[in-house]
Amino acid sequence: MLILASASPRRSELLRNAGFEFKVIPAENDEIVPKLKPEAAAVLTAESKALEVAAKYQSDVVLAADTIVFINGEIMNKPENEADAFRMLSILSSARHTVITAVCIIHGSKTRSFYGRTSVEFNKLSDSEIKAYIKTGEPFDKAGAYGIQEKGALLVKGIRGDFFNVMGLPLARTAQELKKFGVEPK
Repeated sequence: MLILASASPRRSELLRNAGFEFKVIPAENDEIVPKLKPEAAAVLTAESKALEVAAKYQSDVVLAADTIVFINGEIMNKPENEADAFRMLSILSSARHTVITAVCIIHGSKTRSFYGRTSVEFNKLSDSEIKAYIKTGEPFDKAGAYGIQEKGALLVKGIRGDFFNVMGLPLARTAQELKKFGVEPK
């Protein structure tokens, strides 16, 4: 059985739409180590989540992921409040940033970790556009305070790389790696 060690509705949607059958058992750990390089921080967090759930479900294949937004040396986690969301979106306005999603898959003693990297460029946003987007409620459970697949798509000028990576799971690569664990879509 495949276990998704994440409460992210986007990751569940991506896996379900791709034909995977799985159970959702979120990890409680959600820490990012800020002193590491962004890729290393995301991988370490994904591995920590996967290990936590795999310890309880040793006969299952466990998949965990962590997404971060990175710009100008800052890792942007989920915003703490409206002011934090406004700050993040103001920084992202008219700028290019990087979205890194790390994935860790564990089954028994076999572990595979990897990450996807996508470059995202935002349109120039006015204060009123940022405030209107914050009022939608979308920013509060997303790294970098936006979701590209929803109303946040209107903020984005363009991307270079994997769209699904920005949503929270580099899907094609994840499917290739899951196949190595004997897990394939139905």
